[in-house]
Amino acid sequence: QVQLAASGGGLVQPAGSLRLSCAASGGTFSWYDMGWFFQGPGQEREFVAAISLRGGTTHYSDSVKGRFTIARDNAKNTMYLQMNSLKPEDTAVYYCAATQGLATTNRDDYSYWGQGTQVTVSS
Repeated sequence: QVQLAASGGGLVQPAGSLRLSCAASGGTFSWYDMGWFFQGPGQEREFVAAISLRGGTTHYSDSVKGRFTIARDNAKNTMYLQMNSLKPEDTAVYYCAATQGLATTNRDDYSYWGQGTQVTVSS
């Protein structure tokens, strides 16, 4: 059973960049499709991006397409989310998640979750 730990959040100005990391342990990382979700105050947890087992297939929400890039390094058991051109509406807690099925945009398809990392975009 895989355990996930997200990190890299912080306070950044609009148009700035951050890179989030999700470190996996306790399981075979390359067996899992992975995803990033975010949750704003009082809001539902929403899909951001997903990546397949070996990184060959990625998906993005329309709101982040062209600004965010998801990647993974199976040798390091780590997934990343490079966030560029950040906007105030990107402010949320970001969660990484893993599934032994195919990565989808539906949070209910993911069985394993990290603890979340706060991203705040503000001047």
